[in-house]
Order: sequence, then C-alpha cells, then structure tokens
Amino acid sequence: MSYYSISAILTSAQKVPCTFDLPIPNLGFLDDNPGGDIPPHTPISLPLYLAELLAVQQLDSRPLLTLDLPASLGPRVLNALKADAKSVDLRALEVYFFEGASRVLELLEEEGVGDVVSEAFKKRAAEIADHARNARGGTSSGEGGEFLRGLDEWERGLFRAAHDSSKAVRMWMGEVKGGK
Repeated sequence: MSYYSISAILTSAQKVPCTFDLPIPNLGFLDDNPGGDIPPHTPISLPLYLAELLAVQQLDSRPLLTLDLPASLGPRVLNALKADAKSVDLRALEVYFFEGASRVLELLEEEGVGDVVSEAFKKRAAEIADHARNARGGTSSGEGGEFLRGLDEWERGLFRAAHDSSKAVRMWMGEVKGGK
C-alpha cells in the first residue's frame, strides 16, 4: 500500500464485518452505545485499516477480534464469479473490489476464495483487453458497455492502460507503413 495512493486510502476506508472476541471497555460508541462497553461476540463493521490492526492484536494470547468474510466475498458472489466472472458488476459490490479482496484475504484463511478471485481476475482481464483493442475504445453500447460500467477502479486503470497502448501501437504501425 502506498502512503499517497488515493485508491489505497479509499480501500482502507471500506467497512468490513468483524466480531469482537473479548469485552472492550469504553468503546461502545463503535456499536451505537456511547459510554458503554462492547461485549464479547459483538458483530460490528469497522474500516479495513482499523480491522486489520485489531485482527492481529492479542490480549493474553487471545485475539481481540475476528475478521469475517465481507458480503462482497460471500458464497453468492463467489458462485456468480465461478459461473461467469464477466457478468458480475464488481463496482456495485465494492468500488475497489480486487484491492479490498487482496487485503482481506491476507488476513483470512478462507479455503478457495483466493483461487476464485484470481480466476475471475484472469477472465475479466482478458475481456478488458478485448474491449481495449476496440477501435472505438470499448465505448460501444449494449453488453460491452454494461461490462465496462461494472469494472472496479483497478480494472478501469487496466482498461485505460491497455487502450492507450493499443492506440499507440496503431499509431506506430501507421508511421511504419507510411515511412516505407
């Protein structure tokens, strides 16, 4: 994570579900209970940066909280990604889906989730490359337009880079052909 990266800062601010494993005094305001305590086994949503820090902390060799799998990585989304990764609107789930998923999966040991996310990225990246090579820049309406609207921010950056590269290659080829 880069200190000055806007996407990293916004990814860190995304809320993730957690469960406090120990009683936490005087932090009830996190659970809409100002001045109160957080009892054990309390589910709560915290920003990712705070959840990451608390998930690795221990008190008397017991973790303070357990990070839960966010809805964007839940069974319903994973099944949709397995079935047809290109049809899932990741932007509606999380604007920074892949960045958030990689940070959450660093802390969780969920069997197979990382593989599904990785395969989905590969399939979507190939589709992004196809759209980027489109002479109109992939802005066509219909199914292609829907796919492009559903890209998360990292994928949008990938699309821009692939489109600009494709455009530069076409210009270079025109210069090479014109120079003969």
